[in-house]
Amino acid sequence: MQGEYPERAQPLANEEVEPQILELAQQAAALKQLKKGANETTKTLNRGIAELVIIAADTTPLEIVLHLPLLCEDKNVPYVFVKSKVDLGRMCGTSRNVVACSITKDKNSRINQNITYLKDLCERLQINQEA
Repeated sequence: MQGEYPERAQPLANEEVEPQILELAQQAAALKQLKKGANETTKTLNRGIAELVIIAADTTPLEIVLHLPLLCEDKNVPYVFVKSKVDLGRMCGTSRNVVACSITKDKNSRINQNITYLKDLCERLQINQEA
């Protein structure tokens, strides 16, 4: 599974977690709590409004999104790689490929519980893949 994706695309969501992450992106898009694209994602991180960052592992060249994990670690925001930019784009509500997106903070959002649960899962993925 991991052989097809660059070694740098870590932590990569597994088969159980990825559908949940993509579903959360779809819910966030419906609630206008999602910013799409590497530039918009970078802006949300710099402004301190990003809750969770999702990056596509099949981005070519991968270097266009490799600043995001460093920025996420600097800002203490969990991030995760998903396999497909096509799937990520579809779940973000667009017909275009999306290489990165961020779910933004909203205190009154009804998906806050899902965000918290998946942030925890993503942090555990990161710890497991570092070990």
